[in-house]
Amino acid sequence: MKSLNVRQLFDYDTWTYTYLLWCNKTKHCLLIDPVFEQVERDLSLIEKLGLNLKFVLETHVHADHITGASLIKSKKDIKIVYGSKTGVEGADIYLDDNEILKLGNENIQALHTPGHTSGCTSYYIDGYIFTGDTLFIDGTGRTDFQGGSSSDTYDSVTKKIYNYPNDTIVFPGHNYNGLTMSTIGEEKKSNPNVGLHIKKEDFILNESKKERPYPKRFDVAVPANMKCGKK
Repeated sequence: MKSLNVRQLFDYDTWTYTYLLWCNKTKHCLLIDPVFEQVERDLSLIEKLGLNLKFVLETHVHADHITGASLIKSKKDIKIVYGSKTGVEGADIYLDDNEILKLGNENIQALHTPGHTSGCTSYYIDGYIFTGDTLFIDGTGRTDFQGGSSSDTYDSVTKKIYNYPNDTIVFPGHNYNGLTMSTIGEEKKSNPNVGLHIKKEDFILNESKKERPYPKRFDVAVPANMKCGKK
């Protein structure tokens, strides 16, 4: 049995995945990318499971929802964690590329994976990688705002995320088709955006042709999330 447990949670309004991770031995836990409107659900589950919440980790400054990080901190003695390249104010810990955070007996590796935004961070722990909006199942996050870069996305995925073993489980920040997880091997083989059969210049060209409206909560979410979700 793995010493780490993962529970995937979903916000139907924004199609956002939140992740609850905990160390079986110590019962210390963390949340990745909690949604403001789902905080009571998340905290109730943690209490039900008898866990001790230590951290809230964010993969990036979200544009489609407000993070629940500050609301959770107002209720629990936790530390808010962001990547060091986000420019966010008010976090307790800023992780550099390849820096390790301890959760009980587990090591969490932070990876600077820019592309969707300039400050995106993925987290690797015990055979799982949480890729936020950098790598989706059969896709990638948009790169047309918040310092996004198609070139950076391609490099983050192919030169960093794809370096992990093929059986590494990929947990994305969103999915709009009911898919919950993938593997590094599957994404290398079949991802239509950044599979290994796709050349970098083709990915950049394809992204440049896409026209998408900004998220409906962009003007509210981004300023709040630059302050850890404080409205």
